[in-house]
Formats: sequence, structure tokens, C-alpha cells
Amino acid sequence: MIDRDASALGTARAARAMRRNDVRARSHAAYWAFMTHRLSGVALAVFLPIHFFVLAQALAHPGTLDAFLDWTRRPAVKLAETLLVLALAAHLGGGVRLLLVEFAGWRAERQKTAIALTAAAAVAIALLFALAA
Repeated sequence: MIDRDASALGTARAARAMRRNDVRARSHAAYWAFMTHRLSGVALAVFLPIHFFVLAQALAHPGTLDAFLDWTRRPAVKLAETLLVLALAAHLGGGVRLLLVEFAGWRAERQKTAIALTAAAAVAIALLFALAA
């Protein structure tokens, strides 16, 4: 009976430690890089079918494409396009960072720098797109 109580007590301590570590892990830059990579992937997965639908409409009905292109000149659509480019650049940068981790090995001292460089490059690409649009 004592062994079972000790085991339960150890399990409870482990559960508390896991919850505490889970909260600390969410404040780490790598967690936010992971979340950005996942969310940008979801955004791109939602966008691509819509994009292919518009391309299909353009092939089937060229007049519909002209009306759609007029709609895309609105400021809200330009902002959405810029955010989409940001998501694409963030997803690309996150994927390259993960490839480097996979093939070059995990170097904890370099991860925050790699994440910061990836984020800066993604924002720079989105700003360049916004200025060119």
C-alpha cells in the first residue's frame, strides 16, 4: 500500500512539473517559431484551393477574371495579399530553419539567432512586396 501511495505521489509531482515546464516552453522563441510555421502552413493550405478556383474561373470565363482583378485593387485585399506573402516567407524561412536543425544538428545557442533572422527576413520580404504593390 505504501508503494502505491509513493507511486501516486511521484506521478502527481511529475504532472505538476510537466505543467510547469509546458508553460515555460510556451514562452521560448522556438515554440513561437513552431506555431508560426504551423499557422502559416494552415493559411497557405486555405489559400491555395481558392487561388486554384480563381485560376480555373479565369480559364473558363475571361470576363470574370477582369471583374475579380478590379476587386483585388481594394486596400483590404492588398493588405491580405501582404499578409499572405508574410505567411509564405515565414513558412519558407521556418522550413529552411528546420532543415538546418535536421541536417546540421540542434545547437541551442544558435536557435534564437536563427529564429530572429528568419522573422526579420519574412518581414522584410512582406514589406518589399507591400511597397512594390
